[in-house]
Amino acid sequence: MAHRFESVQQVREGLKDVNYLADDGIAGVAFLADRLGKPVLVEGPAGTGKTQLAKSIAEVTGARLIRLQCYE
Repeated sequence: MAHRFESVQQVREGLKDVNYLADDGIAGVAFLADRLGKPVLVEGPAGTGKTQLAKSIAEVTGARLIRLQCYE
C-alpha cells in the first residue's frame, strides 16, 4: 500500500497549503490513519470543523470525499 504522507509534519504542511491549520493531534491521527489504511470517525458539536477537516484531507490527498449526514 502506498502511503500519502511520510511524516506528521508533512500532514500539517499539506493541510496548511489548503488553509486548514491542524495541531499535532489532528495531524497525528491523519498520519496514522494513512499508515494503517484505516478511516477516521470524527464527532463533535456543530461548527467545530469536522467537515472541513474531511474536505481538506481529501483535497491534499486527491481522494474522493463521500459525505454522510447522520442524525440521532
